[in-house]
Amino acid sequence: MFCFGRPVTEMITRAGVAALCLLMAGAVHAQGYVARTLGKPVPGGVAVVALGESQLAPTVRYEGKPVLVMRDSDQQWVALAGIDLKTSPGTKSLKVSVDGQARTVPFEVRAKRYKEQHIKLKNQSYVNPDPAQQARFEREYKAQIAAYGQFRPDLPSNVMLDRPVDGGRLSSPFGLRRFFNGEERNAHSGLDFAVPKGTPVKAPADGVVTIVDDYFFNGKTIFLDHGQGLVTMYCHLSAAEVQVGQTVQRGQVIGKVGSTGRATGPHLHWNVSLNGNRVDPAIFIGAFEP
Repeated sequence: MFCFGRPVTEMITRAGVAALCLLMAGAVHAQGYVARTLGKPVPGGVAVVALGESQLAPTVRYEGKPVLVMRDSDQQWVALAGIDLKTSPGTKSLKVSVDGQARTVPFEVRAKRYKEQHIKLKNQSYVNPDPAQQARFEREYKAQIAAYGQFRPDLPSNVMLDRPVDGGRLSSPFGLRRFFNGEERNAHSGLDFAVPKGTPVKAPADGVVTIVDDYFFNGKTIFLDHGQGLVTMYCHLSAAEVQVGQTVQRGQVIGKVGSTGRATGPHLHWNVSLNGNRVDPAIFIGAFEP
């Protein structure tokens, strides 16, 4: 059946076709802008789940963690749940509470296949760290997980993010299965921008600086907390131009691109995290590839 031209059967009246067309049009426009733009419910993606209308903002948890809740352009409440890259496709659910009433809201996670990447490193310690380096990494990892797990009540200034650097091609995408010197390691948890050393790195939204450090794998690193579990990370920097606890504005320069840590050349590695799960940054800049 279609909405223009002749109906499929003579039994369906023109009025019936017109009514069906109106229903279909309503379904197409039922979602708000955030849902249409950011809703990519795949492993490593974002589920934008409609919560309906209420005077108070619903409280939402996914896998025990608080979830970002905001009004969409259609004024309905929506939850933005980050989906872990290792999540299996299928039905998942949010726990929603509003006005003293609790309910479960299901959503579907679709399948997505990610590519592989093979990298040769001269420094073998970046493939198999010695005990001291491994201990250092574990300390640094705990600090990063704690930063990803923060949940400030402030709503992000914007959830459609700006690119953190001007120009440059997108090199290594999110989700790559990574092999270093032939040995498989964790999948690529961010998005890489191939830009020259010294390129200014800008805050893609307002935020608070929670980490400025020099890490074994990540090199010089900055974390920004944008509110309600939306956290971004910037790695392999040559310099940081902010301090922990500092409030930054959208578009403010926070550092400069480098090749510190486990990097084969100058580039920016950019992570985006929602409710403690690393998700594809390409979703937030309109560059997502299904």
